Amino acid sequence: MKRRFPLLALGMVALLTGLAAGLERLGWQLGVAPSLALLHGPLMIAGFFGTLISLERAVALDRPPAYAVPALCGLGALLTLAGSRLAGPLLLTLGSLGLVGIFAAALRIQRASFLLVMAAGAVALIVGNAAWLLGQPVPAVVPWWMAFLVLTIAGERLELSRMLLHGARVEHQFLGIVGLYGLSLLLTFVHPPLAWHLTGATLILLALWLLRYDVARHTVRQPGLTRFIAWCLLLGYGWLVVGGLVMLVRGQLVAGPWYDAALHAVLVGFVFSMVFGHAPIIFPSVLGVPVAWRPFFYGHLVLLHAALIVRLVGNVAGLLLWRRWGGLLNALAILIFLGVTVGTTWVEQRRRRKQTFDAYA
Repeated sequence: MKRRFPLLALGMVALLTGLAAGLERLGWQLGVAPSLALLHGPLMIAGFFGTLISLERAVALDRPPAYAVPALCGLGALLTLAGSRLAGPLLLTLGSLGLVGIFAAALRIQRASFLLVMAAGAVALIVGNAAWLLGQPVPAVVPWWMAFLVLTIAGERLELSRMLLHGARVEHQFLGIVGLYGLSLLLTFVHPPLAWHLTGATLILLALWLLRYDVARHTVRQPGLTRFIAWCLLLGYGWLVVGGLVMLVRGQLVAGPWYDAALHAVLVGFVFSMVFGHAPIIFPSVLGVPVAWRPFFYGHLVLLHAALIVRLVGNVAGLLLWRRWGGLLNALAILIFLGVTVGTTWVEQRRRRKQTFDAYA
């Protein structure tokens, strides 16, 4: 257990510096080096999510060598942050290669379609990191980084959707959509405009599948934490549709307001909504401490989505101030989520220790 906290701390450094870089890109003067702004995407996806997801999978595999993978990702993020343009991306690439190794080991234990989908996400991370290591610009790499997160989350939802005992036809539909997604990624090498159109269509199909077959449609009627998680999922699927629509209509994007809108609809609206929803499940398995959910968790969830609406309206309408404030409030929602999760869990731990002490007193 002790080895997990330093690894998670490396991921947190990538997250916090990645958020600062994003705010710097939006024009907020935080006093950080201007070069940091260019590292927003690499720090958030390859650094933070690469470390977090590989740590989660290392814990699930429960083999000591697997912990080298999040260590590589976290150290790669630190070196990138320190200005290394070779060692940092190289370690991130080696970390993503290790993540594929973790999935290969997991598949030897259990050959399941959801693991194959998540492994495909790890392969997408390798391609993205390697392309960035070789000097490709972030807009050329970002479809692969995005696929890493989308496929990882989709694979986890496919696993849980099996609770509803869908027939084989439903799973085949899902795998067909994933196959189409893979084709769109391969097209980025030969016909990027078509690749972006197809990626947009694929994300919409995936979101519609999740809205139709995910357990969230049923669990949203239940009270407490279960309903909160379901709302996080359903709102995230809605943003996946939005991001997919922008890509489907606009095609290849390399900069500008539509680029910002498409990426953050998926990477903030979909991905961070999933993080908010999955945290009460993932944190206990990774850190061994339960997350004490409280109804006020809806506060940072509402703030995340409301701020994203402000940001996208600012993008579409050319209101730069709205875009800036939307981005700032998005970052604030993520920080509140971290603070509330850590704070309530700490209070709950203290309460449990006191109960145990009183029982033996």
